[in-house]
Amino acid sequence: MSSRDELKQALMAALTQEAAPSSDFDLNPEVVLPEGRKLRPAAVLLAFEATPEGGRLWLTKRSSALKHHPGQIAAPGGKKDDTDVDLVATALREAHEEIGLPPETVEVLGELPPHETVTGFAMTPIVGLLHKGFTPVPEAGEVAEVFQVPVSHVQNPENFMVHGRRWRGSRRHYFAVPYGPYYIWGATARVLRGLAERFT
Repeated sequence: MSSRDELKQALMAALTQEAAPSSDFDLNPEVVLPEGRKLRPAAVLLAFEATPEGGRLWLTKRSSALKHHPGQIAAPGGKKDDTDVDLVATALREAHEEIGLPPETVEVLGELPPHETVTGFAMTPIVGLLHKGFTPVPEAGEVAEVFQVPVSHVQNPENFMVHGRRWRGSRRHYFAVPYGPYYIWGATARVLRGLAERFT
């Protein structure tokens, strides 16, 4: 069995596990969210690439010049456009725009439960496996860097920790899974934590 087959098998097995939707407020039960709130649909692409050592996940570091989430680590993605037929199309389009990933090189394996963000989005992570490697082209002005994280790092729940900081007058707790110089936290870390739980 090739390394790609093994990674595909592991991801497919994880996707078959039951899982509940997640939220930026999961670790902050004191937050009362308004009833009837309208969340805007969005999607991100968790683009996995097979490697001899087990596989890697492509992530981005957002430009420090952006108005929202400057400098943060994120999977390529964004809000659903009217022209997107579904959230898979959203994730593939955004990945093409942000990191130059050709949609035809991605085998979509499935999706994770939606994640509610503090910015009012229902963000659906789409899980994809690359047919082959590619050379990323960061979108000028939006993406400062494109990099890879070993699957072994983000599939181990023990690598995740809970941190906290002051936000809007109170202390907010969130998941983080640092890797080298990259501080992966917030929605991205919460989504990856949910995936890690499904690998066990």
